[in-house]
Amino acid sequence: MDYTIREMRTDEYPLLDDFLYQAIYQPDTTDLAPKSIINKPELQVYIKDFGKQKDDYCFCAEVDNKVVGAVWVRNINGYGSVDNVTVEFAISVFDKYQKMGIGTTLMNKMLEHLKELHYPKASLAVQKVNYAVRMYQKVGFEIVCENEQEYIMIHRLGYEND
Repeated sequence: MDYTIREMRTDEYPLLDDFLYQAIYQPDTTDLAPKSIINKPELQVYIKDFGKQKDDYCFCAEVDNKVVGAVWVRNINGYGSVDNVTVEFAISVFDKYQKMGIGTTLMNKMLEHLKELHYPKASLAVQKVNYAVRMYQKVGFEIVCENEQEYIMIHRLGYEND
């Protein structure tokens, strides 16, 4: 599968609604939450006014001129927040394009970008039963905290002493 990874354009930010919904782990595909779930305040922090904060960065995957995946970070108080300076990851790839390496490539592109900008670390939250846990570990995220359902993971980007 040929795909391109690039910065998401400002006019494409409304697509983050679809990617946020896709990012919600829903193991029972016969009983999906309504799309309106993304309007909850605890989910809106991931996308509301995206691009207006200094730590808002987004890359997307494109196949045949269609955006099929996105990875974005923000400095928010989200599910994977570890402190008030660490950016938190969100990522999703549409079902049809999963398990083709697109998510890993997106993650690596964002990690490379954050390293270039000298971020000390990045975080994320993931459901323990989500198959993506292994992918996050492969790209360098480590479990630092957990509750009954989720892991909080961080990636140390190598600029702790800056």
